Amino acid sequence: MSAKGTAQEVVPSASRPYMPGYGIKSATEGTGLLPWSWAVERLKTTRNFWLSTVWPDGRPHTMPVWGAWSGDALWFSSSLPSRKIANIRENEQVTVATEDAENPVVLQGRAELVTEPERLQGFIDMVNAKYDTGYRVDFLDPEVNATVAVWPDWAFGLQQGDFSGSPTRWSFTR
Repeated sequence: MSAKGTAQEVVPSASRPYMPGYGIKSATEGTGLLPWSWAVERLKTTRNFWLSTVWPDGRPHTMPVWGAWSGDALWFSSSLPSRKIANIRENEQVTVATEDAENPVVLQGRAELVTEPERLQGFIDMVNAKYDTGYRVDFLDPEVNATVAVWPDWAFGLQQGDFSGSPTRWSFTR
């Protein structure tokens, strides 16, 4: 679900991340660069994500959230007065990671608070399909709950079986 509420898959450019001291192979060695589809599969099937925000004084804050990948952003919701939403209001830069540390996908980007009814409906439809729930869109009432779309600037992934030959960094241009 893009900013306009329609699904559109974004395909970022891939490169080898800079990881000094880890013996990382060139992009043509080992597994090579992972395809974006590898990351998308994990973003779509991960049940729980780790969301990291920053307190106004700079301390990190990490909490688990349910999330849904729309093809161009990772969406989640939270209670409006929660610490994560208070932090996002002060600093929209966030990091979100899948729960699988052996085959992780990590997104870093900008969090957008969403209030438009058609976009809220799109998100609740994704949640209901993914988590087999029956929430109605009024669950996302912007006066009570915040709905957030995380627009990645970059993503990182690696495969557990090829630590030095699979690390991949995907860069998004918007």
